[in-house]
Amino acid sequence: MRFPTAVRRDPDVEAWLSEPHDELRRLVRPWFERMRACGDDVRELLADGHPTACVGDAAFGYVDAFRTHANVGFFLGAALDDPIGLLDGTGKRMRHVKLHWGRPVDEAPLTALVTAAYDDIRRRLEEG
Repeated sequence: MRFPTAVRRDPDVEAWLSEPHDELRRLVRPWFERMRACGDDVRELLADGHPTACVGDAAFGYVDAFRTHANVGFFLGAALDDPIGLLDGTGKRMRHVKLHWGRPVDEAPLTALVTAAYDDIRRRLEEG
């Protein structure tokens, strides 16, 4: 998925992440920060109302908050190695990890998925 309007830091993304009355947005903020920190080539935008991270204009990850849970998602998540089975979803490409307020997050494997998604999209872009 390509988003040519992605920018280095989007104020709309920051506003979404900073919503003071939404605990689930605060829950996913550190995960979007990890996506931002993957490399100098990371760009972002609000796509379909949720923060989306791209390498250049090619999307690799997103976060979203719902009523009872939040997602850390990956546009090509079906291609990622997920040895402990964190990823949910049955679609052809996309996968996500559900987070719930008050439940611990298995940080190391989720961090590895963020890094793997970034590395995967970079590789795909280099291969053309």
